[in-house]
Amino acid sequence: MRIALISPLPPEQTGIADYAAAFKNALEGQGVTVDVPFSGVAIAGTPESVARYMATIDWAVYDVVHAELGGGRIREFLALEWLAAHAPTVALTATVHDPERLIWKPASLPGPLAMAARLPRAVYQALVLLADPLTLARERRLARRLSGIVTLTETGARCLEQRMKLASGAVTAIAHGNFTIDEQALPIAPPDGPLKLLYFGFIYKGKGIEDLIDAIALLFRQRPEAQRKLSLTLAGGTAPDIAFGDDNSYIAGLQRQLTEAGLAESHVHWQLDVPAAEIPHIIQAHHVLVLPYKESKKLAFLGRMLGTSGALSWANACGRGVISSDARAFVEEVSRGNGAVFPQGDSVALATELVKLLDQPETIGAWSRSATAMGQARVWPRIASAFGAMFKSVSGKSHD
Repeated sequence: MRIALISPLPPEQTGIADYAAAFKNALEGQGVTVDVPFSGVAIAGTPESVARYMATIDWAVYDVVHAELGGGRIREFLALEWLAAHAPTVALTATVHDPERLIWKPASLPGPLAMAARLPRAVYQALVLLADPLTLARERRLARRLSGIVTLTETGARCLEQRMKLASGAVTAIAHGNFTIDEQALPIAPPDGPLKLLYFGFIYKGKGIEDLIDAIALLFRQRPEAQRKLSLTLAGGTAPDIAFGDDNSYIAGLQRQLTEAGLAESHVHWQLDVPAAEIPHIIQAHHVLVLPYKESKKLAFLGRMLGTSGALSWANACGRGVISSDARAFVEEVSRGNGAVFPQGDSVALATELVKLLDQPETIGAWSRSATAMGQARVWPRIASAFGAMFKSVSGKSHD
């Protein structure tokens, strides 16, 4: 079988690019030929630029064209639209990383509004909101054309079906794959050693790290003795290529917050721009991952962001439990005895979960065992096999 994968790929720094690289390697391990026609090609995210490039490729040689949709990107969406219009016999599939929408912002704005991206951000966001009915109609039209749609959770699948007005069962949930990592014993747990917490992932607004800092500061005020029993590491990438915009001062703001909260360097450690080969060691040197993500209030006008996280996949692969907020589809992902969930933005509730771990350290081992079982069930070869079955079922079928 030969498929074309339309997706961002490393060295682009996004979670979807990392996912796509692992996905490609796993499929090739199953004997699938995977071409990446957009890799290394500079294509502007406009309908005209995408169309010109798409017309240079013989898409009929592929059994399936599969796209990774999400991260605020539109190029992949435009490519699928072009194929739907110009290659009607080609089977088209997609993994939707940010359900309950496909792209969340217009793939293009009509007429003079096409220049809106150059306007002040607030003006552009207002136009995006006004254009949303058109965007949603366009998403639904493409969703109906796809032969297979995948999300990473059941929560995302069901909500995407409803928002795109698809039949029940039209979207398949296939979990985020993870690498096979050798098991490592947990560090010495409280009360004999400190509780070692880790935030891991790209570091930018929306990850709720400031809430985690507030929670630890609150815990230390309430229980001063905990200052000797808890440490936090903030690890991950500092320059993600994201399409929703970013503020380069975010890390500086976190550092100021740490100083104002009186958290010493002995309590909070930084490990930035971590090489991929070091990720398992860093995660397994800690007891628990903390993922305090928060939903964007602006995106809430357009729908619910119900994706998951590559960091959760790493936690499972490394056999470590997770404390997460109830953002995205985390409630589903942290519901198998592998962690705890708190209301997003609620530092008091997060502090309470940390106290529970200090007082009931046996929980750490239970979470670790459940996470390990999930990791073993979701290794990339198994995930690639599930995708391979879907590709075989849709290949050669044209859309009616």
